[in-house]
Amino acid sequence: MSTKSRLFHERRGMFYHGAALLYGVGGYLLGLAGLFSGSPLVNLGAVLLLGHAMTICAYMIHECGHNTVFRSNRHNAWLGRFLNWVCGTSYGTFEDIRYKHFRHHMDNDDSVWFMCDEFLQRHPRLVELIKLLEWFYIPAHDMIMHFITVFTAFIIPQRRDQMLRNVMVLVIRGGIWFAVLFTYPKAALLYLVSYMIMMHILRFKDGVQHDYDGNPTLFEEDPPSRYGGRPTEQAHTFSNPESLRYDWPNYFTLCFGFHNAHHKRPTVPWYDLPAYHRKQFGDDPAGVIPFSVQLRMYHRYRVQRVTHSGGELDALPTPWEAEYLERARAGKIYGGNAVSFLNSF
Repeated sequence: MSTKSRLFHERRGMFYHGAALLYGVGGYLLGLAGLFSGSPLVNLGAVLLLGHAMTICAYMIHECGHNTVFRSNRHNAWLGRFLNWVCGTSYGTFEDIRYKHFRHHMDNDDSVWFMCDEFLQRHPRLVELIKLLEWFYIPAHDMIMHFITVFTAFIIPQRRDQMLRNVMVLVIRGGIWFAVLFTYPKAALLYLVSYMIMMHILRFKDGVQHDYDGNPTLFEEDPPSRYGGRPTEQAHTFSNPESLRYDWPNYFTLCFGFHNAHHKRPTVPWYDLPAYHRKQFGDDPAGVIPFSVQLRMYHRYRVQRVTHSGGELDALPTPWEAEYLERARAGKIYGGNAVSFLNSF
């Protein structure tokens, strides 16, 4: 029997991608409805469902960017644009997200326009506020990035031609949110909690998957390589799956933790990444960052992670490549914030 489908990239994608989309979009709509309930228990369930549904939609944007969902690039782009609205990042374009992510793969680097660390160094009072909020598990560091996303055409000179689109999306999304705020304030505020849950999940996965920092070369056509380009890509990439033994826990983040496998062959769909990881890298637990260890690091260093300083790890040298993996497995790195693939700058 043929494995091809007229619409999906392959027949199995009809089930796996279809299930992810059904859960993501369905959970988004159901979660939104639950925010308006008078029951605190329904509100709690709705907040958790909405936050995770948006997370799944975000990872499906990533799949669309790599054209793994549909056979047609045009259909992948259509879906990516729609999900961009669901995830609250539609102020900029899906094409911008895809372009920056492709540069990340091709450059073996975090090619950016906005250098967040340098910005924070110039604003020490803001740093203290961010640290305070992060202590309370409010992802303020990533909120800076979302602020730039919201006003992308006003802030980034290379995107001035998107001004009309940016204004239209601001009017639509902002108008709806403020209308809900004035009529059902609880629902509007609970939506923000759900959004922060999505931010936490995305940055939890992203924060330890590479050992390099930002490089302000996003709008340079042929920047020099800092780390040897594609040949050294695997040395700077690290995997943090929810589980090596079982595949199903990794579906919680659409197997995004199998990051070495993803960088080895970016066109492998999410549901094949566990098997592809085992084929390429084996099933030795020493080759990945354990979920439990990362969870402890994420909690313990949530304040120090803002500036990559302020804790007992300051005395240690900056880890690279194999040493980074060894230190991460021992719970001895701060990790990173504000590096989500949803950031297009």
